Amino acid sequence: MGGTPRTRLNCRQSTINYCTLTEAGLLELETGPFMRLMSPPVGLPAIAESDLVGQVARILTQAIMQGRLAPGAKVVEAGVARELGISRAPVREAARLLERQGLLVASPRRGFFVRKLESRDIDEIYDLRLCVERHASVLASRNLTPQTRDMLRRQIEVLHQTADLDDPARQVEEDYRFHRLICEIADNRRLLRLFDDLAAELRMVIGLIGRLYDDPHEIARTHEPVLAAIEAGHPERIVAHVDHHIGYAWRQVSKLVREIPTLGHGDVATSEADVVVAE
Repeated sequence: MGGTPRTRLNCRQSTINYCTLTEAGLLELETGPFMRLMSPPVGLPAIAESDLVGQVARILTQAIMQGRLAPGAKVVEAGVARELGISRAPVREAARLLERQGLLVASPRRGFFVRKLESRDIDEIYDLRLCVERHASVLASRNLTPQTRDMLRRQIEVLHQTADLDDPARQVEEDYRFHRLICEIADNRRLLRLFDDLAAELRMVIGLIGRLYDDPHEIARTHEPVLAAIEAGHPERIVAHVDHHIGYAWRQVSKLVREIPTLGHGDVATSEADVVVAE
């Protein structure tokens, strides 16, 4: 595997620490039979004592969405824990949470990696998403009640409120919830199940959309015409607005994915490295 050339200083045996020194001057000491290359920091903020798992998950999500952890990059528990000043346990739990949400993938005996999406993945996701959300939006308009209309309106308000928090991870979730709420109101269990099957990929592409806007409030505003069309109840108008909302994102995300550098699972991210050099 390519990387920074290493000079190994074996400080010899059992109770004596092992050292690994790189030409970049990165040094880490560990007691035991393993020596590891110390990963450089990526600018993660300090966190409070409460809700460590949730905070770490949000921090890692933000690093992924902002491109500081590239697609295919390895997320190393030890490096993240060291930079945040916490133990590895909440980092591991946060990584498992993000794996369930589809932002990370786990490789047996190798750890967690940032999910990679190819151009074909984007096309397939959006093609299916258009089919699902066109139909769901038309059904939702037929089933709309004052209560469910208020729920959709409140969700757009939440999107605006989230835009003021500088929390990309939260905004991804609230954006996803708006679209899922439409599917819930459609009241078709199989359609909702199909939407949920896309959940992991949808969270990833919604996060990519966040990079397209300087003003996060604009993300919230793009949902308003969709809701207005659902409230008006004209199927052709609904489909046209869904096509515009999702189609624009499709084109922009496809372009963005082609421009984002990726790392293979055999590569080491510049932000994270956890290389066993002796056993």
